[in-house]
Amino acid sequence: METSELLKKVRHIEIKSRGLSRNIFAGQYHSAFKGRGMAFAEVREYQYGDDIRDIDWNVTARHNKPYIKVFEEEREMTVMLLVDVSGSRDFGTRCEMKKEMITEISATLAFSAIHNNDKIGVIFFSDKIEKFIPPQKGRKHILYIIRELIGFEASSNKTDINMVLRYMTNAIKKRATSFLISDFISAENIKDALSIANKKHDMVAIQVYDKRETDLPDVGLIKMKDAETGQECWVDSSSSKVRAAYKKWWTENQQKTEDAFAKSRVDAVSVATDEDYVKALIKLFQKRN
Repeated sequence: METSELLKKVRHIEIKSRGLSRNIFAGQYHSAFKGRGMAFAEVREYQYGDDIRDIDWNVTARHNKPYIKVFEEEREMTVMLLVDVSGSRDFGTRCEMKKEMITEISATLAFSAIHNNDKIGVIFFSDKIEKFIPPQKGRKHILYIIRELIGFEASSNKTDINMVLRYMTNAIKKRATSFLISDFISAENIKDALSIANKKHDMVAIQVYDKRETDLPDVGLIKMKDAETGQECWVDSSSSKVRAAYKKWWTENQQKTEDAFAKSRVDAVSVATDEDYVKALIKLFQKRN
């Protein structure tokens, strides 16, 4: 992609996602993703009913009367985006490609984090860790993330969600709110890894899919290619049995994915490429309030 074209796309994404995060998600994000730590705020005189474990003995000794430490919820968070950059994201038959929607959702979440004074980092993954951007604050950092979201080219087309979840669990020491953004087409046996990651971090899943992936159209003999393996085959889409088998595969895969989210207690939302992802994100935020 040429530099001028990339800059135009970065600017477009910045304007749109910054506006959304400021005007629509300002309160929603803040209440949906609260800080999990407790930070020291001040000391005050002991009052009847206070927990004696909070007594500040140094201050108490200086003033000859008991004082306690007051803590408040620590608002600053670390937010991580786990972004699927495998070959299957290069598909779209409606308004836009899956990777374009993934980019916009990621950028909107990034701006929401920055407006909330949170650090934001990104892990691009396929069947390996493609790139790790450590959490930081600031507009310059956000624009760097958006440039990478738009222009990043993965070295592998395959997907391994279990791998990135294990990496996330081990690499990020401080508890983080982590958005796993993928089409979840290759999401076999992810429940255990999701559960372990969700115990250490606050995991949230966002599925982006294209509605054409849910049904095989009746268009006769067509050549199909697996975007992740490169394997090609001819399929007779005029056969009702073939279309039924394809539909069965999609339905079962989707059910397994949703079951994995439910059993690991991970909040999740799905959005199609021809749907409004703003509504999907608001639905996700409201689910957490």
